[in-house]
Amino acid sequence: MAAEQVWLSVGEAAARVGLTTHTLRWYEQEGLVAQIGRDSAGRRRYSETDLGWLELLIKLRRTGMPVREMRRYAQLAREGEHTLPERLQLFEEHQERVRARMSELQRDLDTITYKVDIYRKIVADQEP
Repeated sequence: MAAEQVWLSVGEAAARVGLTTHTLRWYEQEGLVAQIGRDSAGRRRYSETDLGWLELLIKLRRTGMPVREMRRYAQLAREGEHTLPERLQLFEEHQERVRARMSELQRDLDTITYKVDIYRKIVADQEP
């Protein structure tokens, strides 16, 4: 027997994915989220599929993907499987940017770690 579909309100969906309701609505206004279903009173109802999509968008945003690229990806995904090569290229390019940023962050962290080690030694040497 198939599991019953669970529908969430805007507030419930936002809480589940860690966004404010304002930000969730912004994602919709930007065309990043496909048309959300509504109940008989016209209130938005989010499905688990919608939440999965939102979680992907959040990860893309958190890793620095520009909104215009996220919008392009959403458009391509809605257009269907014939856009898979373009979606792959978009993700490969973003993957490279993320890897470069991670390398940069690692170098920065190495510098910070070096300074922490120096200060810990100085502080330890000053203790009676």
